Amino acid sequence: MRRGRQDGTDRRRQRVTNALKAAAQNGTPISVSGIARQAGVDRTFLYRHRDLLALVHAAEFKPAAQDPAGATPVSRASLQADLANAQARNTRLATRIQQLEKRISETLGEQVWRESGLGATADIEELQRRITRLEQDKVDLAGRLEECQADLEAARSANRELTRALNQRG
Repeated sequence: MRRGRQDGTDRRRQRVTNALKAAAQNGTPISVSGIARQAGVDRTFLYRHRDLLALVHAAEFKPAAQDPAGATPVSRASLQADLANAQARNTRLATRIQQLEKRISETLGEQVWRESGLGATADIEELQRRITRLEQDKVDLAGRLEECQADLEAARSANRELTRALNQRG
């Protein structure tokens, strides 16, 4: 009975090694569950036999056999590294696209605002200088107006005095 169990284990071990060889030759993806399925054994069988599990893990990361078309063999680790790099690049590109879309939106919005007549004109500095000149002119004119009003009041006062003096003589 013990011998029968040992023979059964040996047959399953042989099926696992055959499945590993076939997967490596065919170029099919190698994983614990895939090899167990091909060999017709339970995954726990592989986990109980550490040597077989080590073979499966080693085959997972080993580059595939040379492709008949002459392509370069790639390992699962290199494909995962390529995927991680591509995802990082996609993230950077998405961020850059958002920045550029924001700049385009601001630029177009400002342009439309100016063209609609609602926005400030391009000659804001010139308008500011003109406002300053007009305010200075206003202050000067207000000062001249006060002088003229003072002169007018003095002339009216002199006129009243002369009229009173003429009325008292006459």
